[in-house]
Amino acid sequence: MRHILLVGLPGSGKSVIGAHAAELLRTTCTDTDAVLVRRLQMPIMRIFGELGESRFRELEREAVAAALAEPPGVLVPGGGWAAQPGAIEAAKAAAFIIYVKAQVADAAAWAAEGEVRPLLMGPNLPDRMQALLEEREPFYLRAHAEVFNQRQTVASAAAEVARLAQAHAGW
Repeated sequence: MRHILLVGLPGSGKSVIGAHAAELLRTTCTDTDAVLVRRLQMPIMRIFGELGESRFRELEREAVAAALAEPPGVLVPGGGWAAQPGAIEAAKAAAFIIYVKAQVADAAAWAAEGEVRPLLMGPNLPDRMQALLEEREPFYLRAHAEVFNQRQTVASAAAEVARLAQAHAGW
């Protein structure tokens, strides 16, 4: 059995889908942003501000590696984790990786509803989200599979993640 690791844009629904898929699979869901917030006792925005993006990415890689060393479950790293050189390739031995795709406009709207994300601050969020997609999608496309998420189909996206886990990751 391998971990299920979800990658995709900020706001694509990875955390919500991951939590629902974990329930369906009767396993845990580890959100690395939440792990870092608990560990460092500060929000992601402050971690970025005080430690910088480079240190944040190091901490994120460490959190993913630690989670992959645990018994298999659903793992949800931040949207930028997959775009770090070698990250996806290093995780593939221990995890079945699924790209959670969403329309840029949807991801921007969902991201605007949640916690402030450092790389998405400022005006014209859809344009910044589109730029992130263009930068990161070549990495996301290295995943084993893709699941499309639309707001009204979060439950069906989670069911598809669970189905893929059962078909390809030994669940």
